[in-house]
Amino acid sequence: MTDVRETRQAEAARAREHEDPHENQAPIPRYVLAMVAVLVAWGAWYIATAPINQAPELGDRRTLADLRGNSKGAGAKVDGAAIFQSRCVACHQANGQGLPGVFPPLAGSEWANGNESRVARIVLRGVTGKLTVKGAVYNGAMPAFADQLTDAEIAAVLTHVRAQWGNSASAISAETVAASRADTAGMKGSFDGDAALGGPGG
Repeated sequence: MTDVRETRQAEAARAREHEDPHENQAPIPRYVLAMVAVLVAWGAWYIATAPINQAPELGDRRTLADLRGNSKGAGAKVDGAAIFQSRCVACHQANGQGLPGVFPPLAGSEWANGNESRVARIVLRGVTGKLTVKGAVYNGAMPAFADQLTDAEIAAVLTHVRAQWGNSASAISAETVAASRADTAGMKGSFDGDAALGGPGG
């Protein structure tokens, strides 16, 4: 009698339990599959038909040639502002203030506004070591651009810098840069900061 009672209690307990969870077959709805197929087809069509030479104003797709400007033909002008944006802004910042303790400012800089040949040499050959700018000492490294930019490009970007953020120094010509390039052609490395450049007032 006890066994029958226990069996009934066990059956009653099993009856109260929920079924073990299990997966059912739940196929992706056809409308979802259709939407995915349409999106994939549209993406393939867009990639295949999108123009690859869109105007710069439609997005920053400028090439190095765009930044350099049209160097062919009489009266062609190099865009110094564009070169600054592509080559200099990461360190010296768009406002010319640099990064305190890391990269020196160009705004109000005695170097940027100073001797034309010297500032051209700095851009051409770069600077390492201690450099004093506006009374603050920086001990970083500026890369050399002699092998990356032409005389006209260096002249254009320096002229741009010397006319921005309150700077009012004279423009620099490609001929001045060319002369500085020739004068420093034998250099094997960068200038060693204040010592090699004669200090801010040198």
